[in-house]
Order: sequence, then C-alpha cells, then structure tokens
Amino acid sequence: MTTTAADSAPEPVDENVWLEEIYGEEQLAWVKEQNSRTEDLLEDADYAGLEGSILEVLDSTDRIAMVGKRGDWYYNFWKDRHNPKGLWRRTTWESYCTDSPEWDVLLDVDELAAAEGQEWVFHGATFLRPGAGEPYRLALLALSPDGGDANRYREFDLESRSFVDPARGGFDLPTAKGNVSWLDADTLLVASTADGLPKTASSYARTAVTLKRGAELAGAPLLFEVPEHHMMAVVAHDSTPGFERTFAVDYIDFFNRRNLVLRDGEWVQIDVPTDVNVSAHREWLLFRPQQDWAIDGTTYPAGSLLACGFEDYLAGARELAVLFAPDARTSLQSWSWTRNFLLLNLLKDVSSEIRVLDPSRPSDGPGGAWAATLLDACPPLHDVNAYAVDDEDAEASDGGAGDDFWLVATGFTTPTTLMRGTLERTSDGTPGVVSRHAVVKASPSFFADADYEVQQHFAVSEDGTRVPYFQVAPRNLALDGQNPTQLSGYGGFEVSRTPAYSGTVGRAWLERRTSLSAGADGDAPHSRGGVYVVANIRGGGEYGPAWHRAALQENRHKAYQDFAAVARDLISRGVTSRERLGCVGGSNGGLLVGNMLTRYPELFGAVSCGVPLLDMRRYTRLSAGHSWIAEYGDPDVPEQWEYIRTFSPYHLLKDGVEYPETFIWTATSDDRVGPVQARKMAARMLAMGIPNVWFHEALEGGHAGASDNRQAAALQARSQHFLWKALAGGLA
Repeated sequence: MTTTAADSAPEPVDENVWLEEIYGEEQLAWVKEQNSRTEDLLEDADYAGLEGSILEVLDSTDRIAMVGKRGDWYYNFWKDRHNPKGLWRRTTWESYCTDSPEWDVLLDVDELAAAEGQEWVFHGATFLRPGAGEPYRLALLALSPDGGDANRYREFDLESRSFVDPARGGFDLPTAKGNVSWLDADTLLVASTADGLPKTASSYARTAVTLKRGAELAGAPLLFEVPEHHMMAVVAHDSTPGFERTFAVDYIDFFNRRNLVLRDGEWVQIDVPTDVNVSAHREWLLFRPQQDWAIDGTTYPAGSLLACGFEDYLAGARELAVLFAPDARTSLQSWSWTRNFLLLNLLKDVSSEIRVLDPSRPSDGPGGAWAATLLDACPPLHDVNAYAVDDEDAEASDGGAGDDFWLVATGFTTPTTLMRGTLERTSDGTPGVVSRHAVVKASPSFFADADYEVQQHFAVSEDGTRVPYFQVAPRNLALDGQNPTQLSGYGGFEVSRTPAYSGTVGRAWLERRTSLSAGADGDAPHSRGGVYVVANIRGGGEYGPAWHRAALQENRHKAYQDFAAVARDLISRGVTSRERLGCVGGSNGGLLVGNMLTRYPELFGAVSCGVPLLDMRRYTRLSAGHSWIAEYGDPDVPEQWEYIRTFSPYHLLKDGVEYPETFIWTATSDDRVGPVQARKMAARMLAMGIPNVWFHEALEGGHAGASDNRQAAALQARSQHFLWKALAGGLA
C-alpha cells in the first residue's frame, strides 16, 4: 500500500512552537533580548570600522550602474549613501558611455517612502510594449512594503514621472505574492493572493485572472487555475510583434511544470514531460530536460538544449535539433537570443565558456545542429555571462542593432567588467560568427587583489566523487594549518556557485590581519589574513541537472559529505585546522552549515548560519516551505521523514557534544523561509546549555536580510566579524 501524507509521521516534541508566531509580543521580546546580547558581543570598535568599510564598498559611486534597454533608453536602479532606498532612473547610450552619465530620475524611492509613510523596497518594473514607432510610456512597478516577496503593483507613467491615479483608472494591485503581465494597454493578466484570491499550500497564487482597467481584482474573470497542492500559477503574455501569444505555467513543484498556450480561447498544453523546461522565442521552441528524455526512439540526455519550430511541435513534429549536449565536465547554465543568434552560457569545470549559435547555418561538425562559434572572452577561473542588449533593434538610434550583446566578466580577484559587442556572420559564407566587443564600464578595485591567488582544487567525497572548490588566498600561503579560513557553499536547487568579485570579502576577510603563530625563528608571530573558499558541492548546478539530482531527497547526505570532504581537504593540505576553519551559508546554505554544525562538529571552529531551514519536520508548514518538497521530501510521509530527519539540524542536536561557535541570523520580514526556524534552533541550543550560541534577527529586509546598503553592511559585518573573532581572536 502506498503511504501518503495522510498517514503522517508522529510529531516529535517541540518545546519552541510558541516562537512560530512571527509578530507576537512575547516572541519579539525574546528576539530583542537575543539581539541585544549578540550586539553586545559583536558591535565593538573593530566592528564599527568593519561595517563602515563594507558600507563604503556598497555605497561606492564608482560601481558599475548595470542597465537594461527599453526603446532608446537605458534603465538602472541605484542605491548609495544619499539614496539608501534607491533611484529608478534612465539615460541615453551616449551619456551612459561617459564617466559621469546624466541620469533622468523617474522615481526616488526614499521620497516616496517618506511621503507615504511606508518603507518601500523597489523590486523592478514591467513595461507595456508601445505601438510601432512610439516610445515606452507605461510600466508596472513592483514595490514591497518590507523587502519580502509580496509586492504591490502600481502603474507608472514614464512621461509624467508619476503613478497613474487609481481614481482615473490607474492599476494599483494590493500587496500579495504573485505575478503580473500586460495583455494590452487596458488589460492585465494577474496571478495574485490578494483580495481573497486562493493560495496554494506553498503560499503562492493558485489562480490567474484577466483584469480590465477600472475593474476590481476580486471580481475579475478567472483565466487559469492550478490545484491547491501545486506550487503556483503563472501567466504571461508574449507581445513580440508577429508572435503574440499568451502562456500559463502550472508549477507543480520546483522542478516539474505544465506549460500551456492559449489558442482560440482554450488552453493547449505543450506536450512534454513535466521535468522538461520549455522556452519560446519567436518561431522557436527550446527544451532543456532535467532527466534523460526518450522521444520517438531517441534519448536526449539531461541538461541538453533542443529546438523545434513552435508551430511544428504543436502540430505533432518531434524531430528535435540538438543545440547543446552535456559532457562530464561541461553544463549549460543559461541562454539568450539576439535577433539572429543564440548565446549559450556554459560552465566547464566551473569556468565560463560561451558559444554563439547560428540557426540559419547547419553545423559542420559533431555536437550540435546549428553552426557554433566559441566566443573568445573567458579567462580561466572566471565567470563570464553573455546576453542580448535588445533583440528587437533593427538599427537603433544608439548605433547598435539587434545582434548586440552584453558581456559581464568577473573573478574572485578581478573586478567586474561590462563589455558590449556585436555578432555578425562570417563574410565568406563558412559556418561561424564574428564577434567584436569592447569595455564599456569597469568596477574599481576595493582591496589589494593582486596580492591574492585563485586556485581550483578537487576533494574526494565519501563515494569517490571529485568535488571542485575555489581557494582565494595570499600568494605564498603558509601551509601550516594556521590560516583563518571561511568555507562557503550552497548545494541546492541547481544553483551554481561561480567566481565573483566581492569587495566585502576582500576587505572583511582576505585583508584582515591577526597574529596566530610564531615565525620560523620562534620569536615573531606571523601577521596573516584570511583564506576564502567556495565549494561546488552536489545539489548545485555546476555540472548540470545530474549534479543537482545526485543530492535530492534521500540522497541529500551527499551534499553534506561533499562539503565535509572539502573541509577535510583544506585541513589535510595544511591550509587550515579545525580551530581556524569556519563555514557560512544562507537559506538552503543555512541548512547546509546547520548540518555541518550537527553532523560534522569536529571539522569546524565556527558556523555562521543565515536565514536558514533547520526544522525539517515542520518546514512545509512554515512560510513558503511546502514549495520545496521536491528538493527535500515530505516530512508528513513516514518513509520520507525517516531520511529527512537525518539532515534536520533541529532534531540532530545532542547533549555532550562539543559544538563549534555558532551564529544564527535571520529577518522578521522574511516571507520565504521565515525567521522561526532560526529562532527555534537558537532557543533549543541555549536551553541545552550549549556555550557560545548567538542569535540576531533583523526586523526588516525580507529573505535577503537587508533592504538597503546600510542594513546589508550591518548584516555582512556581523557575520564576518563573528567568524573572525571566533577563528582568529577568540570570542570574549
């Protein structure tokens, strides 16, 4: 007989359920007491200087203002010391290319917050496509009242730089989780949980409606609906001229979905397995299977990219062009269309590779159906991403065209560079693409990056799997086991951890100095900075879907074994020692380091655990937790709880164990994971008499833990300062 959630596993005793009332007076009093205790420990004179140094990085006006193009304008959202909540602004291409662009400010979020008495956090804009030859005029702005995932959508007029008054028909949707898409100038497609519209068990929108200008959301006609136990409903209209289509997606869970297109008033399902990701662009339909896909006698491996004509596929054609086939070292991370070409962003052993595909020319070699050219823009051990500037430009007023692309390059010791390039077919008619690109903007250096070296190493996990990791350390690193080392990881949801420049890590960790060991003569101690390590463990996407699926549900332990293997490798190589090794992770990464705390306490001297999942018995009942069952399993099914309990840190705590120094941090307004699992873990550890357990809860900032640079600097400074004190100086 099949066991279901109805045959639920017995509930373990939980003395801290009372902390699950997020905004209760007694609960917040407990939070404030713990915050005060932690601030007394961490916010010393060194902390103040560290926070200021991090804030200087975050507020730097020399950072690259990344832009997105709409029509003739380049849009940017910007935060700094003078504009902590940010400016939504735009400029021309000519101005953007100068050292000091002239920005046309459309919305000052600080002024809006002050005028309306609401701590708004800007979450982006959705533009209405204008008629041919007309400028962009209207947009829907997503504004969160506290930094959480729930947004209020308000119609904004770009010409008048003001919101369209709801009394005059302007769209203004109540704060809720969901998504919005323009159907036309007077109609929205809305999936929302506002005004009594139903939610899924994951707390997301269950239905989508068609909302006419001036109408009420609650009375809008139903467009699409998904079952309550599915994750969420999404609707979107593709307004590409000549390819106008309305789509709906029934997200069954994180990795399975049904894709539908509206034809003659009826939803037509695109006939693919639910674990095949589908993407439509103009006349093409692209497919990326999460597992091997057998169709008409051919099996396409997980992580491939396949193509078929959109109308051909809906009519029954199943001849698929293979655009990318993975191998043991190479995976597809993302893709982007210019007007005539397809850009593929790949990882080869976690270093970037970019291929340009030409649909108009067949391949003259193995491995793909369309002619492919390697883009010469990717140095080793770097992350480089290519994506279209504006695929609809025929000949833009800025001199660009629809085959222009952005290149964003970064590395652990390489400040981010923004380049713009153009793709052209070879003039002699041979398969291939010629690309030209030039630097547009470059970020400044925030630490002495030339003094540090990036290396890639491979640890061997318990089952023999080779696990890559990046090590950033001073040149001529002393392998004496005495280096304070911060090990970071994630290992979930097919998210890849790639090289990235961080002025914060550089200043707060790599450049910090302490005296830890005697010199060669036994007299003078060495002054040394920290070592920063990023582990590319299973559960992530560094090697594609198979790497992710290797650590799903009952195999979750493999991600933790991988991370522990990296820790052991660092120790065995003499980089660090248990007393000098700390780990840090947030969200699913918080669950990761929570398992390091409880399953591998002998490997770490300190653990910094942020916005974490920790109570895996009740995670599906808290915030958006039900949506992650596909990743972790369902604790209400007894057989699944049997393996879930083996990676539930809240239930793995034991008396008599020497646990590392522990800092658990979260945010009250986090409506994704929520703050209660962090609260309960800290409360249980404190009640058990485990020494050196610290907790801090930001009262705003959502799942990111911060809604402005000041909050972000404080959050990062606490975590970095805790690890440094624990590993290099000792917590007093």
